[in-house]
Amino acid sequence: MTETLRVGLAGLGVVGVGVIDILQKNREEIKQRCGKYLDITVIAARDSGKDRGVDLTAYRWASSVDEFYEEDDVDIVVEMIGGSDGFAYDVVAEGLKRGKHVVTSNKALMAERGYELAERADEQNVALFFEGAVAGGIPVIKTLREGLAANNISSVYGILNGTCNYILTEMQETGRDFDDVLMEAQNLGYAEADPHFDVDGIDAAHKTVLLGAIAFGIRPDMSHIMIRGIRQITALDFLYASELGYVIKLLGRTRMEEDGTIIQMVEPCLVPEGNTIAVVNGVLNAVSINGDYIGNTLSVGPGAGKEATASAVVADLVDIARGSRTPAFGRPAKQLKTIVEGSRDEIAYKFYLRLLVADKPGVFADIATIMRDHDVSMEAIIQRNDDTSGPVPIVMTTHHVQQYKMKHAIQLVADKLELEAEPVLFRIEDV
Repeated sequence: MTETLRVGLAGLGVVGVGVIDILQKNREEIKQRCGKYLDITVIAARDSGKDRGVDLTAYRWASSVDEFYEEDDVDIVVEMIGGSDGFAYDVVAEGLKRGKHVVTSNKALMAERGYELAERADEQNVALFFEGAVAGGIPVIKTLREGLAANNISSVYGILNGTCNYILTEMQETGRDFDDVLMEAQNLGYAEADPHFDVDGIDAAHKTVLLGAIAFGIRPDMSHIMIRGIRQITALDFLYASELGYVIKLLGRTRMEEDGTIIQMVEPCLVPEGNTIAVVNGVLNAVSINGDYIGNTLSVGPGAGKEATASAVVADLVDIARGSRTPAFGRPAKQLKTIVEGSRDEIAYKFYLRLLVADKPGVFADIATIMRDHDVSMEAIIQRNDDTSGPVPIVMTTHHVQQYKMKHAIQLVADKLELEAEPVLFRIEDV
């Protein structure tokens, strides 16, 4: 039996460089733990002349998928390019076709094409692992797929995007608005130059879909998740949330309803200040899993970055070297079910609502009447006017009410009162 597994690495961003660094520095330690050396043979990246701070002279370079596989010196493919198509998809799909194991940190690839790729892996009896795609240094994939395999899972939720959590933490602690903090996050390298995937919730949605697939045995499918980002949150919302005893977090949640339907969503939520997840700040991630025998678990750790994600990728390599062939989503791909989506509008939640109204007599009475007529019971109300010449903010939290009733009431308020700005509505998370 060979003592070396040959690794082909596609993508030399910060995480790819981190993987090389670990495999070079900890080569002997890794051999002791899994019984094999993990040695890189080929790498694929756009710029072969760029100084990346690690020694790349021992590896051959490939600029195409054909070149990547032409010498047949790859046992495991490691893909860290990103995106659900192009070279990233091609190098993975071709590797599986050739009977190669695959490790990827690409959450878009696995969320959007993971079912197809998992089928290919099963057909070839090879591993398709993606621990680095979700929550970085938190081993949540292994926890769901293996550690909690004896449990029926009812829900998985958490803070799944470090960029958004950093921005929201800074807004909460400094009172600054979104645009200002986003610019700072970009300058610090916590946010991309184009932050769309992070701040608009797409990245967290990919991860939520992947967790749901493992938790509930469903095919990953991005068409069944509700996504809402953090751009609309203002410093004023943090001020009012704090006064009411809450913080604001972007949460991804996937859960099974009593009728067996699945609800998946990513959205900003108000979380009670006393809850553990409310104090998970900065670029940290947190994932909570509820199982019928384990109860609630909460894992907190670095959600992204060179070291955390590279560590997760190498952990997958070690599992393969040890002989693990666990199906990608915890069960054979052909057993994964098509999601049956539940109705969010029928579920009763508590809500936070902020309205900006003209400073006129009778306005609040009109709002109260509309809310009463739609079975919306108000729990707390804040109404102040520090500027007597301008519009007045009215903030309220509600008791539990079905979402469709809340939305209908808000629409009637907007139609009747000609609001000075779009209503701001957040769900209050019962965590």
